[in-house]
Amino acid sequence: MNIAVRSVSTSVAQSSSGGFWTWLTGARSNALPPPDFKLPGVTIPPPLPDLVEPGKTRITTLSNGVKIASETSAGPSCSVGVYVDCGSVYEAPETTGASQLLKMLAFSSTTNRSELRVVREIEAIGGSAKASASREMMSYSYGALKTHMPEMVEVLVDCVRNPAFLDWEVKEQILRLKAELAKASSNPEKLLLEALHSTGYSGALANPLIAPESSVSRLNTDVLEQFIAENYTAPRIVLAASGVDHDELVSIAEPLLSDMPSIAGTTRPKSTYVGGEYRRTADSSNADVALAFEVPSGWLKEKDFATVSVLQTLLGGGGTFSWGRQGKGLHSRLNHLVNEFDQIKSISAFKDVHSNTGIFGIHTSTDAAFVPKAIDLAARELIALATPGQVDQSQLDRAKASAKSAILANLESKASLTEDIGRQVLAFGERKPADHLLKAVDGVTLKDITTVAEKIISSPLTMASHGNVLNMPTYESVSGKFSSK
Repeated sequence: MNIAVRSVSTSVAQSSSGGFWTWLTGARSNALPPPDFKLPGVTIPPPLPDLVEPGKTRITTLSNGVKIASETSAGPSCSVGVYVDCGSVYEAPETTGASQLLKMLAFSSTTNRSELRVVREIEAIGGSAKASASREMMSYSYGALKTHMPEMVEVLVDCVRNPAFLDWEVKEQILRLKAELAKASSNPEKLLLEALHSTGYSGALANPLIAPESSVSRLNTDVLEQFIAENYTAPRIVLAASGVDHDELVSIAEPLLSDMPSIAGTTRPKSTYVGGEYRRTADSSNADVALAFEVPSGWLKEKDFATVSVLQTLLGGGGTFSWGRQGKGLHSRLNHLVNEFDQIKSISAFKDVHSNTGIFGIHTSTDAAFVPKAIDLAARELIALATPGQVDQSQLDRAKASAKSAILANLESKASLTEDIGRQVLAFGERKPADHLLKAVDGVTLKDITTVAEKIISSPLTMASHGNVLNMPTYESVSGKFSSK
């Protein structure tokens, strides 16, 4: 019986071996072509090698000081960006908020194009463009298919070099900027980071990113043009790209950038970390608190920057529903506090590092009555990092793996890769590959963790709070927890 069934199923299979092609065409075929059958006129490309070497960053410096840097990469798309050594640190009292307003006006009318034409040209090639303003850098980026790279460079340079600053556009963007800044002021996390800078520093880094409305109202076309003339000079500009041919990029960009003024422009104003306290009362049942200290060397000192990155992933943290976030997993030192204490809504380590300095600390959102205890817990974790034997090798290895994962994940994006090229070339005059930073992270030891953490918490405390701050302890009592370490 079994033999009969088997023979029947075999004959059915043989008679229907035509499969999908037979059903589609109605043709009858009793034999399929072999897997290595060659189709006439079709050439199969050779397979990729097992290891594809990443492209090297090439840099060309024009006669006036503008740097053009690029890196080839596989794929049909590319990203191009213009990065300027300029930001809120260069603002004076009369130009406060200028960098933020320039960000809002980034792709408005130029002397060669109307705003409508700029937008239409970007949309016509399926591109995406954006601008951002930070404390130390202005960035303008544009992404699209690499076949459109010449048009991308021309539009981008035109928007950066030749803004028209039409009165009605400036006034319209000032209104939008005021609304954006008002929204940012209601975000406790952004507000506290801003407060940590304005309170913790004297000098340029105390300049606000979230500018007050009165300062923004004073801005106009004349102020913006003067700010551009002083800061957008050739030696402080980098044109960076990823996914393009370098020689082609230079041939397109050089005629557009070679006539820029080569004067150095305004020198970067100095900043001094001093520490201090900021409190802001708000109608809330919760309180947001941040404890921060100085990272004295900034990211120009590579070894310390790598160690601070590991410190951040070592502490980790997160909120009640954020265990899966990158670098903030169940095994981080802060995350267990969310499980242990229901009053803690979120707690996480943060860093904001600049060229020669930076801040590192812990931010927590908690019930107002639990604030003193939450501060004690945060202080305990920071002090533990600076105490030999409180961090074991398995915790360090896990933190280093998480830090490296975050670095590599960030560089997967062409836009992020282009920004990394631009930022490094502005700072160092060269671009160090990702492997260089990964090796620096790998080289972090338990002694490095203790040494750098001790150096950090030995600096003056900066404490900022927002919400129901009635139960906030005094600055002296919190600062004393670290000075007695």
